[in-house]
Amino acid sequence: MRIVILGAGAMGKLFGARLALDGQSVVMVDVDADTLKQIARDGLRLTADDGDHQVKVEAERAEDLRPGADAVVVFTKAQHTVAAVRSIAHAIGPNTCVLTLQNGLGGAERILSVLPGADVAVGTTTWPADAKAPNHVSTHGAGEIRFWSHDGVDRESLQRLDAALAAAGLASRLDPQVQVVIWEKVIFNSVMNPVAALTRCTVGEMADSPDCLPLTESILQEAFAIARKAQVPVDEARVRKTLAHARESHRPHKPSMLSDVLAGRTTEVDAINGALAKRAEALGVQAPVMQTISRLVRMIKRENLSR
Repeated sequence: MRIVILGAGAMGKLFGARLALDGQSVVMVDVDADTLKQIARDGLRLTADDGDHQVKVEAERAEDLRPGADAVVVFTKAQHTVAAVRSIAHAIGPNTCVLTLQNGLGGAERILSVLPGADVAVGTTTWPADAKAPNHVSTHGAGEIRFWSHDGVDRESLQRLDAALAAAGLASRLDPQVQVVIWEKVIFNSVMNPVAALTRCTVGEMADSPDCLPLTESILQEAFAIARKAQVPVDEARVRKTLAHARESHRPHKPSMLSDVLAGRTTEVDAINGALAKRAEALGVQAPVMQTISRLVRMIKRENLSR
C-alpha cells in the first residue's frame, strides 16, 4: 500500500517507521521543511524494545504529493486538521481510506468539512512515542490501535489498512464500538492534560497534590454526565483505573498539553475539554468546571503566543 502519514511528529514517525520496515510504501508529509529534509536524507530511525532500526521513506511537502494514496493516517494536532487535509486533498481518491487517530472529538467532522463524502475512519491508539530528533523516535512497551469507519460501513479499504497496520506490529484491530474507546480517552485527557497545563505539574506532582483529587473528581463527574446524556456507554470504572495507573506508573510524564504550553504552541483544549463543554451545552448538561478549565487553558495559550 501507498500510505501517507500526515504529520511527522512522534506518533507519525513511529507509525511511518513501523509500516516502512514491514515493506509498505510510506510518505511522510509535514509543514516543517527541516524535518522533511532530514527524513528524506537519512530515513527514519526507530528505537524500540526490539532494537534500533533505520528505514528509508519518502518525505514530501503537501503540494508535491502525487495523487493515488491508498490510505492517509492523520496525526496533526486537532486545530491544524482542516488546513493539513486541504493541503493534500489532491492526493486523495474515492478509494483512499483517511484514518484519524488524533486526540479529542470531532476529527472525522473536520476531515469531512474538507472532503465531503470521503472514506473516513476514526480510531484511537495507546502506543507511546517520544521524538528524539527530526527523524528519530523511540517507543517502549506495548500499545494497540482500534478503529472503524465513521459511517459504520465495513469496506475493503478499511480491511486493507487494518491488515497493513497489524502486519507492521502495531496491534491493530477493527472495532465497530470504537466511539466508546474514543470517548474514554477524551475523558482521561480532559483530566490529565488541562490540569497539567494550568499547574505546570507532572503526572506525579498532580498525584501528590491534595487539591488534585477533588478537581479531578469534578471534571470526571461532568464528563460522565455528558457521556450518559449523549448515550455513549463509557465504562466509568475503566476510566478511573486508567487514571490510577497513570498516576502510579507515569509519574515523570509531562502531558502533551503541558508540553505545548511550555513551548508556546497552541493546544488541543478545544478538541478535548472544549468539545465536551460544547456537547454539554447542546445536551442541556451543566458543566461549569469543564467550561472554566477550557477558558483558562485558552487564556494561557493566548498569553504565551503574544510574548
